[in-house]
Amino acid sequence: MFLTKRQDSILDLLKSNGRVLVDELVEKFNVTPQTIRTDLNELSNANKIVRVHGGAHLIDGRANVEYEARRQIAASQKVLIGKVASKMIPNNASLFINIGTTTEAFSDALIDHKGLMVITNNINVASSLRLFKENEVIITGGVVRPSDGGIVGEAAVDFIGNFKVDYAIIGTSAIDSDGALLDFDFREVKVAQAIIKNARHVILLADATKFERSAPVRIGHISQVDTFITDIIANDDFREVCVKSETEVIEVAV
Repeated sequence: MFLTKRQDSILDLLKSNGRVLVDELVEKFNVTPQTIRTDLNELSNANKIVRVHGGAHLIDGRANVEYEARRQIAASQKVLIGKVASKMIPNNASLFINIGTTTEAFSDALIDHKGLMVITNNINVASSLRLFKENEVIITGGVVRPSDGGIVGEAAVDFIGNFKVDYAIIGTSAIDSDGALLDFDFREVKVAQAIIKNARHVILLADATKFERSAPVRIGHISQVDTFITDIIANDDFREVCVKSETEVIEVAV
């Protein structure tokens, strides 16, 4: 993406402050609110910032962005990834679905499935799937994280250990070029590790923006994943790691 001088300046402000407001930018650059909103929308479409009401956040590895804002990052890619993943799941299967906006997109794509047993630590997934009367939804115990409705902690880990399911549908906050899968909350990571351990086939769902981020806590490695579904892999080193790990890669970009 070609950035205008004003858009470069907006990014510099974000790097300094972490957040910008439309009204402040209008005053600083002496332009209309519509001009600023256009700049922010273009930067958001280029996955350089996260648009929120009245302004924007910078995408970086210091803290996880607000959950509602994360829903908007690569939203169309997440929907497509979720639809492709749903086609891998047969009727009458058992599966884990963990926390994440992409795993939520996957759960929305299960509308035509029947006879599923779904175990999840994601309140949003449970609320969505409970409407599909042909399927059984089981929610873990544990501490509910107010930011995103995720259920974390030792109670959730212990509960997951009671099952051995056909598929695990997992997400991640960041992916390193060496194949490391990373997240921000060590409590969530413990749950994800238990999910991986207790599934016969692990499916990782993550859009390409996850390669641009960093996070401090290790979930595991791509070698523990049977199938990785993403929109595109631009990192040749990571692609080679997938080959060596014998992880099936499905790219859905059109």
